[in-house]
Amino acid sequence: MKEGWQTKRVSEIARHSLGKMLDKSKNKGEPKPYLRNLNVRWGEFDLSDVLEMRFLPDEADKYTAVKGDVLVCEGGYPGRAAIWDDDEPIYFQKALHRVRFHEPERNKWFVYFLQFRALEGTLKNHFNGAGIQHFTGEALAQFEIPVPPLPEQQRIVGVLDEVFAGLATAQVHAEKNLQNARALFESHLQSVLANRKWRWKRLSDLCERVEYGSSAKSQKKGNVPVLRMGNIQAGRLDWENLVYTVDKDEIKKYLLKHNDVLFNRTNSPELVGKSAIYKSEMPAIFAGYLIRIHRKEELLDADYLNYFLNSRIALDYGKTVVISSVNQANINGAKLKSYPIPAPSLSEQLEVVAQLDALSTETQRLESLYQKKQAALAALKKSLLHQAFSGEL
Repeated sequence: MKEGWQTKRVSEIARHSLGKMLDKSKNKGEPKPYLRNLNVRWGEFDLSDVLEMRFLPDEADKYTAVKGDVLVCEGGYPGRAAIWDDDEPIYFQKALHRVRFHEPERNKWFVYFLQFRALEGTLKNHFNGAGIQHFTGEALAQFEIPVPPLPEQQRIVGVLDEVFAGLATAQVHAEKNLQNARALFESHLQSVLANRKWRWKRLSDLCERVEYGSSAKSQKKGNVPVLRMGNIQAGRLDWENLVYTVDKDEIKKYLLKHNDVLFNRTNSPELVGKSAIYKSEMPAIFAGYLIRIHRKEELLDADYLNYFLNSRIALDYGKTVVISSVNQANINGAKLKSYPIPAPSLSEQLEVVAQLDALSTETQRLESLYQKKQAALAALKKSLLHQAFSGEL
């Protein structure tokens, strides 16, 4: 450690306490906004989903965060932290620690240090719990942080603030470019499908039949993957997190053929109705929450169908026929066959697919660049924080 720096436990330089248990709220008092762990981001708060809860007047000091307090996630996102910087106090729940430093100037240094330990992967060493992990009050009290002289700390924090602000701007620009690319693709898809010269038909007019997938239980290991709803991502098949089958009858019955289009008939309300196309990546069958569409190949191109089913037009229509229950939505085979679809000639469909493929390739290129930029920004943050807390910045 750099000369003149010390190492202190949190309990030596700050006071900390947990918020209020939500299931013990009393039905008295005026409802007030309160922070949950999901409202805490690294270094900031997301207040778009703040709930209200009743607190008694004598609980105000005990469960209130004031300007300058650090709120650290105890559970959910353990260790994630931000400083409450609003003049208006706010209540907080039990899944958050409130940390008040004896020297308030230490608060941002502490948040940066927690973020550094998270990026290098060592913060989790302080969590408890085999399944759901927690950053307990005891662990927080024993958590050690480097403590430089206050003027040096303030200088380093000033450098980090300036550089991180620049990184945040770069990230916003990258996200905006990616959003623009996706919006351009969707806009072109919408305009193509809205061609008034084309006749609209029901999907049933262009298909032989629809078929539900296997209902047999899958295994962690086996001969052939069983594709599930989670394997449908952005119009393509994601070959991660696979389950398998060894049942020869199931494999024979549900084995996918090149250009089969799979429709997700049951999922959350936001994700039901998505589809993907099979391009013979590897032999596979499909599970019961998916539907295989048997096209009339002389009338309907597979890629055109897949683009259509993932378009805003099709997804919006799905919302009009979906059957919803608690946290689950379903579009059965009969409803799927009722989908209206623009039906140009096969040659025109192929022209549309060629245009959309080119745009899709460009969008995927930008997504790859965005992911690389995200990784580079994370690596730069980690490097800067390492320099900061080793006294090299």
